[in-house]
Amino acid sequence: MTLTKAELVSIVSEKCSFSRQESVQIVDQVFQILKETLEKGEKVKISGFGNFITREKRARKGRNPKSGVNLTIAARRVLTFKPSQKLRKVVNQER
Repeated sequence: MTLTKAELVSIVSEKCSFSRQESVQIVDQVFQILKETLEKGEKVKISGFGNFITREKRARKGRNPKSGVNLTIAARRVLTFKPSQKLRKVVNQER
């Protein structure tokens, strides 16, 4: 099962007794804050859940597997997520 943004809005609305419109605004605002913080290159740490971190990857040599042509893969920023110990424990519980 995939948890979509619409489902997340519904859950917030039900559990927190907000109207659907208020829940949409809350979820959108949380995502916007996360995006802006990560865009600045800052770390997002959510206690009991995990850390979102952006890191720089340098340019490197690569090869097109189809044509065999050598090329340079450009430097870029990547987003990584490291779950907290609590989240790992919950995810790895016996079923």
